[in-house]
Amino acid sequence: MTTMNLALSHFSNESLWLLLLLANFFAIIISYRLFGKIGLYIWIPISTILANIQVLKMVDLLSIGVTLGNITYASSFLVTDILSENYGKKAARKAVFIGFFSLAATVIIMNIALNFKPNEFDFIQESLNNIFAILPRIALASLIAYGFSQLHDVWSYNIWKNLFPSDKYLWLRNNASTMVSQLIDTVLFTFIAFWGLLPNSEFVQILITTYLLKWIVAAIDTPFLYLAKLMYDRSMISTEMDED
Repeated sequence: MTTMNLALSHFSNESLWLLLLLANFFAIIISYRLFGKIGLYIWIPISTILANIQVLKMVDLLSIGVTLGNITYASSFLVTDILSENYGKKAARKAVFIGFFSLAATVIIMNIALNFKPNEFDFIQESLNNIFAILPRIALASLIAYGFSQLHDVWSYNIWKNLFPSDKYLWLRNNASTMVSQLIDTVLFTFIAFWGLLPNSEFVQILITTYLLKWIVAAIDTPFLYLAKLMYDRSMISTEMDED
């Protein structure tokens, strides 16, 4: 066990959830600050791939069973909202298609890798199978849910921005677009990924708690959108990579 893992092992699940949330959002802001618009595009494959691995892990938060991955997946909505706000609808839609490609490529490449016959010294094949052998169903659910919800989010954000263009309504267009999009995402993903795999009571609990957690994440990400907007307006964002 590494020093970091040893330290984190003393944290409760609730504390780790908050830590994971802050780690995701600050990583987005730092990536944006250092790499500009490219930094936001970088985050999209990170979030889509990690979230589809994390979602396989079941944890308890406040004695309620939930799937992990909600924070990392929901962070992609913050990215598309920043892109919509600062660069427009076209840039945000590009991020959605990057997410599609990165997840599809991961599924194809890893399933080819799984079919290599391991030699006598291999110790990781079973663990990889546990993660990536089920990934096609998770990935299909994620791709469908991601596509509908993210494209809705980009469309909806720009509708709200046209209706309420003032910066003082930034919170409104962020939450009004994301919270509806998260509902679309949660319903589609949960039914495709978990229907028939879990008892009905557990399935309904995951459906409700997943959306509730995503709703909370969407509300908490609002200050980070304001921060990204402030950084952009004050020319604090690196443009070096964009210029290259």
